[in-house]
Amino acid sequence: MNPAVLIASVYVFALAAFLGYQVISRVPPLLHTPLMSATNAISGISLVGSLVVAGAGHSQVSTALGVIAVVASTINVMGGFLITDRILKMFKSRR
Repeated sequence: MNPAVLIASVYVFALAAFLGYQVISRVPPLLHTPLMSATNAISGISLVGSLVVAGAGHSQVSTALGVIAVVASTINVMGGFLITDRILKMFKSRR
């Protein structure tokens, strides 16, 4: 891999991580449930992308990383939906 591309990729990753932390840390508690739903949608998109990478068959390394990404994205999506469901159950009236 070209060193310039690697440095640019690490720079973009670090910038995205910092920006993501800053955005999430400033969300008021009232918006956490809608934000979780949006995050689940984004995780679903990453799940589709990881499925594409895992199934492309470029090399064994890309397939292995794609499978790891599929597992991680699936856990993230399922966990997000379970947490969102649990939060919404707290607001239902008990009869």
